[in-house]
Amino acid sequence: MKTYLLLGRDGCHLCESFEEALRTHPATAAWRIEHACVDERAEWRMRFGRRIPVLLDERGEVVAEGHFDPDRIGAASG
Repeated sequence: MKTYLLLGRDGCHLCESFEEALRTHPATAAWRIEHACVDERAEWRMRFGRRIPVLLDERGEVVAEGHFDPDRIGAASG
C-alpha cells in the first residue's frame, strides 16, 4: 500500500475540497493518506506555504498541488 502525505491547513477550503476529491477518486482506493499542517515544519512552510494543498509521495515528491487534478492522481497510482 502506498502512503501519501497531504499538506494543508485547518480551515482551508481548497484543502478540504482536494481531500474530498482525493478520497473519492478510484485510483486512491488502495492509498494510505496521512495529513500534516504545512506550518509544522519550517521547510514545508517555506517551500509549500502558499501552494497548499500539496500531495507528496513516499519520496517527498509533489504529486499534485493547488487543485485536484484527476489525471495526475491516476498517473501517480500506476
